[in-house]
Amino acid sequence: MTNRFKVACVQNTAERDIEPNIRIVEEMIRAAAADGADLITTPEMVTMLEPDDRQVVGKAQPEERDPALAAFRALADELDRWLLIGSILIRTAPDKVTNRSYLVDPSGNIAASYDKLHMFDVSLKNGEKYQESATVAAGGKAVLAPTPWGLLGMSICYDLRFAYLYRALARAGASFLAVPAAFTYTTGKAHWHVLIRARAIETGSFVFAPCQGGTHAEGRRTYGHSLIVDPWGEVLADGGETPGHILAEIDPSRVETARRMIPSLSHDRNFDDPAPVVVGNLEAGE
Repeated sequence: MTNRFKVACVQNTAERDIEPNIRIVEEMIRAAAADGADLITTPEMVTMLEPDDRQVVGKAQPEERDPALAAFRALADELDRWLLIGSILIRTAPDKVTNRSYLVDPSGNIAASYDKLHMFDVSLKNGEKYQESATVAAGGKAVLAPTPWGLLGMSICYDLRFAYLYRALARAGASFLAVPAAFTYTTGKAHWHVLIRARAIETGSFVFAPCQGGTHAEGRRTYGHSLIVDPWGEVLADGGETPGHILAEIDPSRVETARRMIPSLSHDRNFDDPAPVVVGNLEAGE
């Protein structure tokens, strides 16, 4: 795993209908390939950011009929590049979709897919409210995807806040972690950089984090700042807030170096579940 490669993170501002986004993102992928990227990654919900939950299921297509998946598979084959489709909303039930990420090989074959585990059900103090579970069925399995350079641990957006997932992926052999996202502007400004760097540092892994950025339909804002971070937590590239792509050269040997210096993945300990310590009647407040 010492062969170097170049990774790109595409950063778009998805519209609420699928077809216009396909055309825009295809051009962004072509530009990243022209810059020499071997692995090109795109954000979460890259082809549809529909703020009206009532319309999401109606617009989403089953996997076998999704036009974006077909178009991007053909493009990977044409460009002879590895492509991580950050996620597409795939209709998997009459009233539900799945937030699914795909790794596509240079022949256009699906090498791996991952369904988002953790649902973004939050209410922010500024009045923003999101209820992803209303329309999205949660996944149930962590995924390690094969690449020519090592194993890639797959995740999506809100998964970022659950450190145990990334530790499990790294302990199972992941050298690289993918975090495609459509982080809200509010939460991104507060937490995006520190959480991405923390996941890299905690696991001694490269993190590839393409994130949507800009103002979408009905005023919804995403943070942007797509990131490529090395196993020591150094930011190799930051996409800022405008559409485009970022690029960095990846040396997989830096994973082994970081993990040798701080071998925390081998230092895990089993311990009893935490419980309050009872001293006299203190637990009762006396």
